[in-house]
Amino acid sequence: MAVKREMTKKFLSEAYAGESQAHMKYLIFAEVAEKEGFPNIAKLFRAIAFAEFVHAKNHLKALGNVKDTVENLQMAIDGETFEVEEMYPAYKAVAELQGENEAVRSTHYALEAEKIHAGLYKKAKELAEQKKDIEIKKIYICPVCGYTAVDEAPEKCPVCNIPKEKFVVFE
Repeated sequence: MAVKREMTKKFLSEAYAGESQAHMKYLIFAEVAEKEGFPNIAKLFRAIAFAEFVHAKNHLKALGNVKDTVENLQMAIDGETFEVEEMYPAYKAVAELQGENEAVRSTHYALEAEKIHAGLYKKAKELAEQKKDIEIKKIYICPVCGYTAVDEAPEKCPVCNIPKEKFVVFE
């Protein structure tokens, strides 16, 4: 049962955002610690990142935002479409206006990847509505820009140009 009171929803939404950000931040910090030769500090960051994930998941459930797969796919489509059509174009335009080249690159990378994600979610939703699973053997993600390829990676990332061998594979 989703929370009903507006103030509680607002606070829980803020808590969800904070826990989600902490989860990702700690995973990124773990990568840094690992590269710098601190495997146990990396382990600590990863473990606490998982705890933050648990908190975020509990908040999202309490908000009533975890549904069945078809509804979850629609929410994912809506989110990706918003990012592609509104959010990232606006963020990128402001970054360009202000001469923030790192932000321009970052928002461009995300925008290009989100377009692919929206399409994949749409395809998955159509199949899920027919009670079918999507046919995917492997998913390749560019570790630099997030470009996403299904079943086979391109020789070079079409967005940032890194070679195929550097893509992260999800099987």
